[in-house]
Amino acid sequence: MTTFAPDHLAGHLGSGLLSFPVSHFTENLTLDESSYRDNIARLADYEVAGLFAAGGTGEFFSLTGSEISTLVRAAVAGAPEGTPVLAPAGLGTKQAIEMARDAQAAGADGLLLFPPYLTEASSDGLRDYLKTVCDSTDLGVVVYNRANAVYRAEALAAVAETCPNFIGFKDGVGDLEAITRIHGALGDRLVYIGGLPTAELFALPYLELGVSTYSSAIFNFLPEFALAFYRAVRAKDRATVRTLLDEVVLPYTDIRDRKQGYAVSIVKAGMRLTGHSAGPVRPPLTDLTEAEDALLADIINAAHRLTPALTAPVGS
Repeated sequence: MTTFAPDHLAGHLGSGLLSFPVSHFTENLTLDESSYRDNIARLADYEVAGLFAAGGTGEFFSLTGSEISTLVRAAVAGAPEGTPVLAPAGLGTKQAIEMARDAQAAGADGLLLFPPYLTEASSDGLRDYLKTVCDSTDLGVVVYNRANAVYRAEALAAVAETCPNFIGFKDGVGDLEAITRIHGALGDRLVYIGGLPTAELFALPYLELGVSTYSSAIFNFLPEFALAFYRAVRAKDRATVRTLLDEVVLPYTDIRDRKQGYAVSIVKAGMRLTGHSAGPVRPPLTDLTEAEDALLADIINAAHRLTPALTAPVGS
């Protein structure tokens, strides 16, 4: 049962780090619900401001509607009390509405609205896409600004004026001028979420623009490190942020950038290397090579050295 009203949800999401768990597959690429539930239980030991089921890191783009429904229900059942669960919606408008209604029936607290599938759209079209989905549900809606769905400030303001359940803007583009304009137009009406791949890279400059939180894929396999990084960002401890970037995040992104799609693949590799395997990625994504796994293991061990509370290093 939904426990967060949209306005309450917005404030809560902006108060801490956001978790985007991977989706678990067997070796033959079928959904592994049992393993997924176990992982949600593991992540529940850490304090986060929201859990986004079947999101981008969760390979939303490769899941069937019934698989999304299964994962959302598993996340709702496994999330700790007081941690809101947000479900995905997207593809086409009618499909997004169906996902929204199913998420509400499942007891999710909110939605992350992904771009419409494939086609480009005008600013007016994107405005109508967002508004139509907001009108179809009582859940709070966070829109994902990415790829073929880049929203203009005036379009967001128009939806915010008529849809009180439109609560958030997640940025996956990195246009600082556009974010400044959006924040200037809407102020505290929305919660602003950093959503670029490996969002830690942009966390400190985004904070200055009113983006108080972000989605951490690294949290999946290095939760203590991810939380330590977030605390340093919120404290504006630039020296610590710089050290963690240089020693862990930047080398991590060097591997991520080797191949398109590795932003998800590297997270699943990290899960496997830290003893929490979530299985392979589904095509069209590809898994890291053994040599890349070895490089990632070194980065994980560097994170362990920098964050003493972490568990034993890989290979110990």
